[in-house]
Amino acid sequence: MGLFKSFFTGKQDSPEEVRQKAIQKEFEIFKYDGMRAQRMGRTDYAIKCYTEALKLRHDLETMGYLIQVYIHTGELEKARVLLEQMVKDNPRHASAFVSLANVCESLGDYKAMADAASQAVSIENDNATAHYLLGKADEGNGNQLMSVAHYTQAVALKSDFIEARLARAKVLVAMMQYKEAAEDIAEVLLYDAENVTALILRGEMAQAESRLQDAENDYRQVIALNPFEERAYVLLSNLLAGEQRTEEALSLLDEAIETDPNSAKIYSERGRVRLTMGDKEGALADIRKSMELDPQGVKEFNGKYGTSPKETAF
Repeated sequence: MGLFKSFFTGKQDSPEEVRQKAIQKEFEIFKYDGMRAQRMGRTDYAIKCYTEALKLRHDLETMGYLIQVYIHTGELEKARVLLEQMVKDNPRHASAFVSLANVCESLGDYKAMADAASQAVSIENDNATAHYLLGKADEGNGNQLMSVAHYTQAVALKSDFIEARLARAKVLVAMMQYKEAAEDIAEVLLYDAENVTALILRGEMAQAESRLQDAENDYRQVIALNPFEERAYVLLSNLLAGEQRTEEALSLLDEAIETDPNSAKIYSERGRVRLTMGDKEGALADIRKSMELDPQGVKEFNGKYGTSPKETAF
């Protein structure tokens, strides 16, 4: 190319121009090899290619591809580092702040999540997703009232924002604001009549209001839709046991364990039911099994029911 340019213009590329063209060519090879590898599911090779490309050129598109791969492979801290660099270099890039907020949520860092979502809102105040994520951050930080306010803003901007309506309903149920929660749940079920999260929330609300048959119907519908929805089994078992229908509760939990033998929560619940029935040996076995599967879950069980996995508790 330099020879033809010299022939027609009388000027050759400078050494620096030649070097930059070589770098650009190498950059493009790494970048497009990475894209092909990503499409083929070769995430390890895609990461290597994108990393090498970024050593040659600071390119937002390539950085975005690498972030996608890191998120897909669960390397969230690496994704977070890149996103923090991206928003530092491009402080008006709202979508990057949204992505950063999502990653921070997955990492359980709600303060950083709130900071990132707030930045996105300040850049694009009409960004419904940014308001929703700010609500999630407020909820994670224990500020229910502010979370409801941000979920409300998200819904105002996008009326069919199902995730925001579900999130708001969940907080409203926790706050015992059942009338307002019912409106959100009804809207969600209009869009998706088989939304298990909405059905569980409706069941919890009915149970809290002592409409036990309605609650039972909702929990059983969820189980029919998704036999692996452990929360529905636990809630229904709790309802049945509360009505002195312990044999039904036990049978239900046996069925749940047959479906999913690795659910610590189901074993914990069956241990509780067995304990109320006087089956201390069976309860102990279930609590021990739950501890094997999820030690943290047993702590939650103990705190809720005042029991202990130690044999001395029986």
